[in-house]
Amino acid sequence: MRSVYVLNGPNLSRLGTREPDVYGAETLADLTALCRDTGRELGLSVEVRQTDDEAEMIAWLHEAADGRVPVVLNPAAFTHYSYALRDAIAQRTAPLIEVHISNPAAREEFRHTSVVAAVATGTIAGFGLRSYVLALQAVAEIAQ
Repeated sequence: MRSVYVLNGPNLSRLGTREPDVYGAETLADLTALCRDTGRELGLSVEVRQTDDEAEMIAWLHEAADGRVPVVLNPAAFTHYSYALRDAIAQRTAPLIEVHISNPAAREEFRHTSVVAAVATGTIAGFGLRSYVLALQAVAEIAQ
C-alpha cells in the first residue's frame, strides 16, 4: 500500500469546538477516522498528524520529501504567512495537495492569500471534511 501523510496545522486539534459554524461539529478524531477509512478504500496507508508548531510541520514535510511520500496538507493559519513552510513544500518529491475545510476566498481578506498554493500540486477548499476525501482521491490517482 502507498503511504500518504495527512498533515494538519495549528488549531485543527480544536475541531468540533472551534467555530463549529465555520469548521463543523466533527472532531480531529472524526477526521482521522475518515482519512484512514478513505485511504483503505483507495489502497492507501494514511498517517494523520496535527501540530501547532511550525518547525515540527517543516520537519514532517522534509521527512515526506526524503521518503517520496505524498502529502495532503491543511496548513491552517500557516497558509497565509509561512514562507518557511512554502520553502519546505517546494522540496517535495511526490504530490502535495493543499486542503482547507472552509473556503478561504470567501472569508476575511487576510485569508485570501496562500503562500503555499504555488508550490502545491493543487488545492481543494470549502467542502468541509470532504475536502480531505477529494484530496486523497486525487493522490490515489496521480501518485504512482
